[in-house]
Amino acid sequence: MSGFRSLLTGRRKLWHFHGGVHLPDEKTLSNGCPVADAPLPAQLVLPLQQHIGAPARCRVSVGDKVLKGQLIAEPQGYISAPVHASSSGTVVAIEVRPIPHPSGLSAPCVVIETDGEERWAELPAPLAASAAELDACDPAALRERIRASGIVGMGGASFPTNVKLNPGKDQPIDTVVINGAECEPYITCDDLLMRERAADIVDGVRVMLHLVQAKRALIGVEDNKPEAATALNSAIAEAGVGDRVEVVVIPTLYPSGGEKQLIRILTGKEVPSHGIPAQIGIVCQNVGTAAAVADAVLRGRPLIERLVTVTGRGVVEPRNYRVPIGISAEALIAASGGYRGELAKLVAGGPMMGFRLDTDLVPITKATNCLLALTPEESPDPGAPLPCIRCGRCAEVCPANLLPQQLYWHARAKELEKVQDYNLFDCIECGCCAHVCPSHIPLVQYYRFAKTESWAREQEKRAADHARERHAAREARLERQERERKAKLRKKKEAVAAGGTKPAAAGAKPAPAGTKPAAAKPTPGGTQPTADAKAKPQADTADKQALIEAARRRAAEKKAMLAKAQETTATPVDQQAPVQGDAAATTKRAQPREAVAVDQE
Repeated sequence: MSGFRSLLTGRRKLWHFHGGVHLPDEKTLSNGCPVADAPLPAQLVLPLQQHIGAPARCRVSVGDKVLKGQLIAEPQGYISAPVHASSSGTVVAIEVRPIPHPSGLSAPCVVIETDGEERWAELPAPLAASAAELDACDPAALRERIRASGIVGMGGASFPTNVKLNPGKDQPIDTVVINGAECEPYITCDDLLMRERAADIVDGVRVMLHLVQAKRALIGVEDNKPEAATALNSAIAEAGVGDRVEVVVIPTLYPSGGEKQLIRILTGKEVPSHGIPAQIGIVCQNVGTAAAVADAVLRGRPLIERLVTVTGRGVVEPRNYRVPIGISAEALIAASGGYRGELAKLVAGGPMMGFRLDTDLVPITKATNCLLALTPEESPDPGAPLPCIRCGRCAEVCPANLLPQQLYWHARAKELEKVQDYNLFDCIECGCCAHVCPSHIPLVQYYRFAKTESWAREQEKRAADHARERHAAREARLERQERERKAKLRKKKEAVAAGGTKPAAAGAKPAPAGTKPAAAKPTPGGTQPTADAKAKPQADTADKQALIEAARRRAAEKKAMLAKAQETTATPVDQQAPVQGDAAATTKRAQPREAVAVDQE
């Protein structure tokens, strides 16, 4: 019953998710000082992709002058986000640079050389003078402002916020959950944000409530952040929204800040496997996202800065900084006094879900919430992994209620179909299983590998299916065209057979005597030929026959005359041949053209 055990804290019932671990929080290293402004660097490196989805399309060129808050890259597609200049200056390069990513790969970036003047671009007008006037705002205009401001989830997932706040009419939202748990050790940027900008967070929550037409909002805060909970309660009371917005203090347990785990704690509802919270009427956002939404709607400011925790015993002065997006990790470490002693590793994010950086020459992005410099004492080398002893501790602490051991075996054997049968994609990569593994097996790395390979295989399958569909469509198109061609040819032949032969062209050879004239072809309009049109060919044929008969008679008369002349002259036999030949030639020359034509016929 551990997965269904409930706790009573104050006046609200809380639930408990399966698994979880208690970790030393190490938050006192950085939460004792107020937020400081990071020094403006000489250069800002702005990756074109700082969000889930398609990368933004660059809109500036090398040599362009840009202002603070100016759009430098526009979104491509629905799931994408724009990028804005974090300071004024000159674009000196658009090239591939290293970025903070688990793969360690590089990506296209816009490099701005700052001028130190911090000149702002012209910002859009606020959509409301105050949060109290939000009810009169069009939700579509609010979403478009959030999209144009480049706001993404600032808890680490970096999903475009306007998409998440548009669940659709088929998924009505009842509750907005605001994540202020910040459960991972060392990280305190959300804690300081809730202390110093509680009023902005509440304003952002009111915008979200209006957008999704939800009845209530629950702000989850772990009980190790009493100052943050107090500040939020004061802001709620001042805004007069206590009937709709509530701060809920929850027990400290890692990973209570996971989206599905926090929803379970606050509402008792389970997000379905492979599903999203909107399917059960809930939208979950981070407190940093709420503050950014308030800036965009009430002040017209895009997302160009965020709070970042620089901590760990590997730096001289751990604390939180308000930094422009694009500042390098090296500059932030220098602002904290530099490295101290031996450095085991530099991590982007927390010790559980963060990833190691090979260099500090990477920019801070919208999703970067912490730079963690760990000493060898804080992060000892566990040594080579040992064989799995099947102790089952990984399954006991898994907050997603999975079977990490089976996932490990199938991922190691690259049996991707079987890995998915065990709900691999429900894994949130929290690292609880690897933390308690006595064999020090890097389980999360195996799961990440299996996810990446599964995604790649799925993309290849989709590409092959698309190519197959295109080929089938082409074959069908060619077959259809061939059928249409044959049908047209058949209809043409039928039309010719039904209409008879065509009349002879002008100047054609006349038909022999006694042949019947060809029937006249009907006119295109379907009318019959007139009587005059029928009589004219018949008259022409009769005239030609009469001329031929007359020529034949004249030729016969001349032959008779020649024969009679030969009898009377009694020419000798040896002289008759030439005379006969001359007579024949004379007769032939004397024949008219009509007679010659008859002989040839």
